[in-house]
Amino acid sequence: MNDESAHALRKSGIRVMGEISWGTHICVFYEAEEDLLATNASYFAAGLEDNEFCIWAVSDPIDAETAKDALRQSIPDIDARLVAGQMEMIPATDWYLPGGEFDMQHITGGWDEKLRAARERGFAGMRVSGNAFWIGTSHWKEFCQYEHELDRSLAGQKMVVLCTYSLSKSRAVDLLDVARAHQFTITRRKGEWEFLETPELQAAKQEIRKLNGALDVLADTGHAAFTARERVVLAQIVRGYSSKEIARTLGIAPRTVEFHRANLLKKTNARSTVHLLRIVLGE
Repeated sequence: MNDESAHALRKSGIRVMGEISWGTHICVFYEAEEDLLATNASYFAAGLEDNEFCIWAVSDPIDAETAKDALRQSIPDIDARLVAGQMEMIPATDWYLPGGEFDMQHITGGWDEKLRAARERGFAGMRVSGNAFWIGTSHWKEFCQYEHELDRSLAGQKMVVLCTYSLSKSRAVDLLDVARAHQFTITRRKGEWEFLETPELQAAKQEIRKLNGALDVLADTGHAAFTARERVVLAQIVRGYSSKEIARTLGIAPRTVEFHRANLLKKTNARSTVHLLRIVLGE
């Protein structure tokens, strides 16, 4: 099966998110240890099922054995997968602060090396999770910078990252700082999910509502129905993205974007992309 198309969207394992694209950077604020464990278990189960190489950087409030026990409940063969090398569990402090020193380039370079090795071994990509043990420490500012750099470096990479933060240890200002460094920020409290909206997310939702309204108008006027992927591509076109930018965001080839763009023009009888936007947005 073609890795480029069939596996461009990944199962997140997080009920409120559904499918995600490569390069996605997620933050989850959790209330209790049970929420942290359940979130990671379902997240990794989805990745292992989709032939991804998985890494869990474990730190307080849990240890490696507690993490493995949680995984066994969702992934009966997790021990075999660990032995086979499809998943690694690493001490977070050893990875992020070797010798007690923070080195951003060492960390991001390490992820690049892990991803390269995973791809060479035939895995579709890499899935990572780490808990923010640095809250309340002298390294907070450095790790905030790292989160922003990681978010930028994920573009175009066959990698997804989940960062987990304790609600009880986070101040209000921490929530805002962290939300701005991630593409999606959600909370899990007593098993219930809720999105934490940033101004950027609210603006995106307004764009989506506008686009959906335009699509409804098109449907009412007899235009051919768009496929789910054509709608996703159209949404990116409306936001002004080029074919290369759309391809990088969706994890597909630019020529695939052009194929969908051509179908959109044909179905709307548009002469050009500009004409397409005028039709869709009613301008």
